[in-house]
Amino acid sequence: MSGHGHHHHGDHEDHEHDRGLSYDFPVLARRRMIRLLAGASLVPLVGCAADDSTSSAASDTSSSGTGTSSSSSSGECATIPNETAGPYPGDGSNGVNVLKESGVVRSDITSSFGNSAGGKAEGIPLTMTLTVVDAASGCGTPKVGAAVYLWHCDREGNYSLYSDGVTDENYLRGVQETDDKGQVTFTSIFPACYTGRWPHVHFEVYGSLEDATSATSITNTSQLAFPKDVCDTVYATDGYSRSVQNLSQLSLETDNIFSDGYDQQLAAMEGSVDKGYTATLTVPV
Repeated sequence: MSGHGHHHHGDHEDHEHDRGLSYDFPVLARRRMIRLLAGASLVPLVGCAADDSTSSAASDTSSSGTGTSSSSSSGECATIPNETAGPYPGDGSNGVNVLKESGVVRSDITSSFGNSAGGKAEGIPLTMTLTVVDAASGCGTPKVGAAVYLWHCDREGNYSLYSDGVTDENYLRGVQETDDKGQVTFTSIFPACYTGRWPHVHFEVYGSLEDATSATSITNTSQLAFPKDVCDTVYATDGYSRSVQNLSQLSLETDNIFSDGYDQQLAAMEGSVDKGYTATLTVPV
């Protein structure tokens, strides 16, 4: 709202109300802090989500590297940061649309499906579980019946549908509906590190499975980051040699997507090269 001109009464009220909220905010935040601390077992609050600059600085020092689900460490339960879908989304926004293909709704995304070349992506096994929660309710309420479309590059750093040699493949892409815990789980392989980008996975959240499979109304677009120690371990195995060199030239701090803060996007990891890895992330929307 511009603040000049002749507002009718309702606008004026909204304007006053907005201003009032920003004045009251520190009080609300303090009250909430007291309430939360009274709940004891909670992660200490970090910064204040209303002011991104202080919050990311504070959370970098105190909560990075804890490995726990980082959504709770921001205290205010900030929505997952919005990131670019990149040039290879396969959602119809840049050329090909895999979402409307029968078979895209699946949990195991290691192989291509449908009329594709039928290839399978090789690599260290990776299972990813995203828990979609309602940010407005303080991240406690699962988003049941939402949908997640997830995609990432293969062991060579190529994206199916787009990269030379794999344009006929559609592996490492899939959609799922969130269950009663707000969760989706995908079985995949650990992605490469290609030139200039920290190892990551793309995902889009939709309000429903129907929205996802008709490729309409994305509610959130973000990226999941992998911790460096796990990347180093995985990339020391056969087939990932190019990733070792690419990763050595990067850091989370210099990556063009994660440099503005990544504590909400860094997956918690468990597992080993022999058994495969699991990555978990809470996604407040």
